[in-house]
Amino acid sequence: MQPVHVWIRSESRGTERRAPVVPADVPLLLDAGLEVTVEESPQRVFGIEEYAAAGASVVAEGTWTDAPHDAFVLGIKELPDEPVSLRHRHIYFAHAFKGQADARRTLERFRRGRGRLLDVEYLTDKAGRRVVAFGYWAGYVGAALGVLHLAGALAAPLAPMAKHELDAELERVGDAGADQLLALVTGAHGRSGRGAQAALMTAGVPTTRWDRHETRDLHKQALLGHDLLVNCVVTHTPTTPFVEQSDLDRERRLRVLADVTCDVTGPTNMLPVNTETTTWQEPVRRLHGSDQEHSSASLEVIAIDNLPSLLPREASEGFSADLTPHLLGLAEEGGPSGPWRAAGRAFDEAIERLEAPAGS
Repeated sequence: MQPVHVWIRSESRGTERRAPVVPADVPLLLDAGLEVTVEESPQRVFGIEEYAAAGASVVAEGTWTDAPHDAFVLGIKELPDEPVSLRHRHIYFAHAFKGQADARRTLERFRRGRGRLLDVEYLTDKAGRRVVAFGYWAGYVGAALGVLHLAGALAAPLAPMAKHELDAELERVGDAGADQLLALVTGAHGRSGRGAQAALMTAGVPTTRWDRHETRDLHKQALLGHDLLVNCVVTHTPTTPFVEQSDLDRERRLRVLADVTCDVTGPTNMLPVNTETTTWQEPVRRLHGSDQEHSSASLEVIAIDNLPSLLPREASEGFSADLTPHLLGLAEEGGPSGPWRAAGRAFDEAIERLEAPAGS
């Protein structure tokens, strides 16, 4: 039986500095009999020499297209536009199973090349809970950026940093009066919600915590009575949105939306007032109101879809610790099972929907 081959590709997005597996966890895979190949990368937070020292094989950037046919190609964010046909088994966050923008083209590439997509978002246990996620750090950074912006301390373009550096900025704005702000975290009991609360606590911002009960029986005026909404709710079923166009002209204290989930093009977007992501270069976009900064009528959004990459080392270490045990499961006798089987079913169902006749 051939050993399972995990091929860690470089990222095509220039601002993506995270790694799905960190050098310290490579020996765990090797000791279990897996083969590990790592591509060189100009922006990955961990140097390629660290992977080589850990025992991984090192190859040139972007050579995953020539990887052995049976390799699992592992990454974080979207693939480059070429090749148009994908023949490997890919593991990454594709955001292609809920009708998001570009979803059809992504699935067509896999169908054309007869490859498979094991989307990390769909690695779930028997209860349907995700087993691997960057959520905590997404919530932490999203809430932190919201607080810094409200305090007038958010400088663009954004740049990656270490957690202690970000915490120092939060503590500074906290000392300058962040306790006068009021934040609301939706999805407070989830990974992202817990991360958001931790950042808000570091800044000393009073925080309201809503989870399923409060978001199901939505009290819209109470929601609008906060300065900052940190949205950590993602849903696959139609639900009453938190902030809609009709809310913009209502009496409100709300000035900034920090959309951690970033489901901006999906059919169940909880903040349909916004339908575009923001970027490291321009992290904040005005949705409503005058050009006067932080005027009472304004509403702004932060919707960056790779928030954890602003804390790339800490985020990668936590993610790798969660993912590595499941990568070991790829070598199970009889083939990948458990969460991998769940991800495979999600892909098969997405392909079936793609192939279904219109109107069926």
